[in-house]
Amino acid sequence: MIPAQELVERGIADADAAGADGCLVLVEEGSHADVRFALNTTTTNGVHRARSVSVVTMVAGSVGSARRTGVVGSAGVDEMVAAALADARSAPAAEDAFPLVEPQHGTLGRDFGLEPEETDSSVLEGVLSSLSGAFGRARARDAVLAGFAELDVTTLYLGSSTGMRLSHLQPTAAVNLVGRTADGKGSAWVGEPTISPSMQAMEQEIWRRLDWARRQVALEAGRYEVIMPPSGVGDMMAEIAFGGLGGRDAEDGRTVFSKEGGGTRVGERIASLPFTLFSDPFEASVECAPFVATDSSSSDVSVFDDGLPTRRVDWLHEGALAHLRYHRAGAAKSGVEAAPYVDNLVLHCVGAAGGSVDDMVARTERGLLLTCLWYIREVDPATLLVTGLTRDGVYVIEDGAVVGAANNFRFNESPVDLLARATEVGTPVRSLGREYGEYLNRTIMPPLRIPDFNMSSVSQAS
Repeated sequence: MIPAQELVERGIADADAAGADGCLVLVEEGSHADVRFALNTTTTNGVHRARSVSVVTMVAGSVGSARRTGVVGSAGVDEMVAAALADARSAPAAEDAFPLVEPQHGTLGRDFGLEPEETDSSVLEGVLSSLSGAFGRARARDAVLAGFAELDVTTLYLGSSTGMRLSHLQPTAAVNLVGRTADGKGSAWVGEPTISPSMQAMEQEIWRRLDWARRQVALEAGRYEVIMPPSGVGDMMAEIAFGGLGGRDAEDGRTVFSKEGGGTRVGERIASLPFTLFSDPFEASVECAPFVATDSSSSDVSVFDDGLPTRRVDWLHEGALAHLRYHRAGAAKSGVEAAPYVDNLVLHCVGAAGGSVDDMVARTERGLLLTCLWYIREVDPATLLVTGLTRDGVYVIEDGAVVGAANNFRFNESPVDLLARATEVGTPVRSLGREYGEYLNRTIMPPLRIPDFNMSSVSQAS
């Protein structure tokens, strides 16, 4: 197969010869390994490779693009350039048009000349060896285990007609483990964002939660004090990242951070506690691409910004809204600083007492432990109200101890309001959201205490 670097050079040369004003070529080389299991046995496992190629051309301020996956060679790139040019010549002027990024001085990302990295089935050995014993212990407990473990290794190559040549290697891993009693009355989920977690610790947490579920407690809908573990907090903060941070959308009055009468709420206090929500491509344990790489534009992401270095951005700073997401063209129009998307998210709180979920449970007189949120959907973008379901474990806390499992609920909440109402913040840890971990894998979140979480109705979900 033709090396990715050659495809980049060929695409840029073809576009230049055909009269394009600018060209970007992105090649992603993917390597994936996974194992899935159910009913106390492994079901499937495998390794596969994938390639995707995107060509973006600029002609007289308009943009055209073409994308292919699978085996793409020189002839395929030639066809993609022709298609992208035809697309650009028939398109209206791009609202995000801006000069392409020039090559940067110094090192940004990995060496462009390096070959892509690959994974293989050996990365699954630790999980598989642990599962063999766990399945036997599950059968002895009259329980079943299910779940999956996976590792993606993606090597990105990005080139532009300005002479920029960049590469980035991104591993993304997850292990999900679900335990269920044979009668279906008790279930529990734990997940870790690594291909080599402590499987013993994950298994022991499953057994602990299934033991809690031996006592079933029927509760009505209403508002409850809850402890939200880092996984659930990550899912709710992902809603802010995906649904609330767009600067142009806020200016247009379409988001929770739109200011009444026009403009945005940047500078306003969002939470009484000094929460800081930030993204940083160099944050330890959640490192990600230190430059923009996209093959399509939106209201706050632009192909013209490809190769633009990224840095730490505080979206919230000590309780106040500090930045919204803008591409360079949008930032220039609005007179603000450009702030591109960064593929991680971290929440912490200055001066918080800290502590684990168990520590916070021990300080709870009566409340609920929400271990897993599911099927979260936006209801009202103006308030960022979302609805969703609890799943695989809602546990009742009394006098500092978990005393049983409650039924599931549908909830209606806004993650922005949750930050405003939080009364206690634990220690941030690397976490994996059940709902959004697939899309935002790299998060560091604390557990939170919410005094009045809105359980809007009882749910039959299990």
